[in-house]
Amino acid sequence: MKQELVRDWMSSPPITIDANATLPEACDLIRNHRIRRLPVMQNGKLVGIVTRGDLRGAQPSEATTLSIWELNTLLAKLKIEKIMTPDPITIRDDATIRDAAQLMIDYKVSGLPVVDANGDLIGMITESDIFRMVVKHWQEEPEREPELA
Repeated sequence: MKQELVRDWMSSPPITIDANATLPEACDLIRNHRIRRLPVMQNGKLVGIVTRGDLRGAQPSEATTLSIWELNTLLAKLKIEKIMTPDPITIRDDATIRDAAQLMIDYKVSGLPVVDANGDLIGMITESDIFRMVVKHWQEEPEREPELA
């Protein structure tokens, strides 16, 4: 299991969003594709990442005094580049799953953009992908007889 490669378990192609897209556009992508994070692109290059939590945090509280029309107008103008995390931690597609898991633990993130040798975004690897790999390996292992005490 330690030698499994990221490229074999990542989701590809990644669903991305442009840095100039708006908060509602990002919310729609995340909801429609049932994902938790979006790599943010600008001029074909990875410049950030935005998560479902980032999007929730950018939305106004229910205690606001703004009207629904004022809120919708403001949200429709809010650009992803204003709420994204810039320069996200990435991993190469030829790295091991062990390396990916260690990066996620070290940086307290649940997913990593995957780049190729040229630094181009080619996928996403998440905790769910790693769990899927672990379960597949467990299913392939022969059942052991219980040990007697």
